[in-house]
Amino acid sequence: MANFSKSNVPQFSVDVYQNEYLPEGAGEVNAIVTVTATGGGTIGSAVAAPHLYSPGQGPSAAVAVMVDCSGSMDYPPTKMRNARDATAAAIDTLRDGVHFAVIGGTHVAKEVYPGGGRVAVADAATREQAKQALRSLSAGGGTAIGTWLKLADRLLSSADVAIRHGILLTDGRNEHESPQDLKAALEACAGRFTCDARGVGTDWEVKEVTGIASALLGTADIVADPAGLAADFTRMMETAMGKEVADVSLRLWTPVDTTVKFVKQVAPTVEDLTGRRTEAGPRAGDYPLGSWGDESRDYHVCVEVPVANIGQEMLAGRISLVIPQPDGSVQNLGAQGLVRAVWTDDMVASTSINPQVAHYTGQAELAQVIQQGLDLRKSGDMDGATAKLGRAVQLASASGNADTAKLLAKVVDVVDAATGTVRLKAKVAEADEMTLETRSTKTVRVKK
Repeated sequence: MANFSKSNVPQFSVDVYQNEYLPEGAGEVNAIVTVTATGGGTIGSAVAAPHLYSPGQGPSAAVAVMVDCSGSMDYPPTKMRNARDATAAAIDTLRDGVHFAVIGGTHVAKEVYPGGGRVAVADAATREQAKQALRSLSAGGGTAIGTWLKLADRLLSSADVAIRHGILLTDGRNEHESPQDLKAALEACAGRFTCDARGVGTDWEVKEVTGIASALLGTADIVADPAGLAADFTRMMETAMGKEVADVSLRLWTPVDTTVKFVKQVAPTVEDLTGRRTEAGPRAGDYPLGSWGDESRDYHVCVEVPVANIGQEMLAGRISLVIPQPDGSVQNLGAQGLVRAVWTDDMVASTSINPQVAHYTGQAELAQVIQQGLDLRKSGDMDGATAKLGRAVQLASASGNADTAKLLAKVVDVVDAATGTVRLKAKVAEADEMTLETRSTKTVRVKK
């Protein structure tokens, strides 16, 4: 067994940004919590599970690539070829020793490689065999994504590894199973593996693809031109190979008589975690943060506290990072942050909004108004859509979210960004609208 020094474990840190001063009669406390993991590279969940750590190689991992092989992948025929090439590129990006499998998805899920209910271990020979097996992929049949996810779960769980990850590619709507079937599959897979989802072309449903990524704590994106798939798959796999710790949770303890209003990830994307809380002892709850490599993410925590008198102060919340263990215990990652509340009659202190909180409140609203604006546009309410997308342009401009501003400018003509005055474009390319919707939750970080 390897010797695990402190240097094997990524160092996690927690920073809290807030204005802790509240005016008389106020009881809502807001804080932005920045979680950072650094010093990875040779890391597994080494402390938690030494047997899952391969010295010099990072943590043990298993990856399942799910490729849509439904009939629509033949239109145009280059789409299937691009998907095969992209999967081959992803396989080439696998680290030696990583377990992997390829699944062909139609209205049923089939094992393309290695087969027999197993996963292969990546080396030069298995990579070559997998790429040969990809040649047999052809388009035909329907789409039932829940069956693909369930097969991925079975294959990934057959490997005794620290990190389990899926990559899912679809080009169409999930027409051959009910929304309830997909929802049940996602609930069954949540917490068992993370999954990045990609929609290729423009015939798929944005809310389906983003819903899959959201439920499985992965990323979602559009690859409008199938020629871009190989580069995208390579990047996704490189990121997956950089993950070093799985199943991190943010544990929030709050004192008696307080209510947690919400816990949201706000960077790099907006993701509401409030409903995913699992109770963790008296007045504490765990919120899942997924797998981590060397990276930093921001979370917005909002707590309702009982109103107190001027001059009083209280601890409104204590934040720590943990990895729940199979036996019910937790590994504590040693980082902690405190959220405070201090009541004051100093109007200047109590009315200034912390810049971090203000920025991310705006970014969360930006994601929301884009979704609302696009939904209204689809339903034919052009005035409503113009108002919402105008507000989106204003928020993107004010917060310096240049990427989102560019995407918005393909859907509306911007008359005045500062006031949010826009006109809906008469003709919008479907790919542009879908790109805006898919990437609407991507945020820019506040300049610290």
